[in-house]
Amino acid sequence: MTEIFQITDLDRRILELLQRDASTSMADLADSVGSSSATCWRRIRALEEAGILGPQIRLVDPHKVGRKMDVFCQVRMKSQDAETRAGFKRAVELEPTIVTAYSISGEWDYLLHLLVRDMADFEDILMRRVLEHEAVAATNTIFALSRVKYATEVPV
Repeated sequence: MTEIFQITDLDRRILELLQRDASTSMADLADSVGSSSATCWRRIRALEEAGILGPQIRLVDPHKVGRKMDVFCQVRMKSQDAETRAGFKRAVELEPTIVTAYSISGEWDYLLHLLVRDMADFEDILMRRVLEHEAVAATNTIFALSRVKYATEVPV
């Protein structure tokens, strides 16, 4: 069983700031949270070692790289055995346009979030990667009209 890391108020402030801008200098971070650079550095290392902080990344605007459509695809499986689920998960991992995939409860088994160029791009992926998979019984597609909210920050 995984032990839960005890997040302090200082950790919480550090996490909130780093989630907004991971390129903040240690001096600016320390000043913003009311601590020393050395203390912030130690807390960040502890948060990294605990697996709370992952690698620093840069967010890409999907629209500016031609990914203008957010599509959500619900998937119902023919079978729920471990081998079938593992095969479907591998297929999902191999498709770069599927940016998020959830195993969900209810009528559907999976919810896929795809970033596609256009309808033809989505149709190709749906037919080639999703519906052709032997484990897939049915799909239901939801096209996002606009993005109302987008956040990468995890509430801490």
